Amino acid sequence: MKFLWAFVIGGLICVIGQILIDKTKLTPARILVGYVVTGVVLGAFGVYDKIVDFAGSGARVPLSGFGNLLATGTKEAVMEKGLLGAFSGPLTAGAVGIMAAVLAGLIVSLFTRPKSK
Repeated sequence: MKFLWAFVIGGLICVIGQILIDKTKLTPARILVGYVVTGVVLGAFGVYDKIVDFAGSGARVPLSGFGNLLATGTKEAVMEKGLLGAFSGPLTAGAVGIMAAVLAGLIVSLFTRPKSK
């Protein structure tokens, strides 16, 4: 049943993004930023953690999950280090994911050539 809810919630997040792309004049970049900001806001108020508890990876994997990770890292670092934690917390929490994305981009760039449009 957990897999079903992960699929449904993750799919719902994607459907919302697709509707925004199709029905509004928002660019995909703005929609992605909106997802991250929404994840940060919901994570700051503790709402997104309840969604993650219910949907698991269906809520943790999309960009809103990355925003939640940044908010959670910031809250924990501020509790430990004070105001300085507001600057170091998001970087520490998201470092592994950011490093994996950069490394994957580097590896792909070694095997592909950019094409002009």
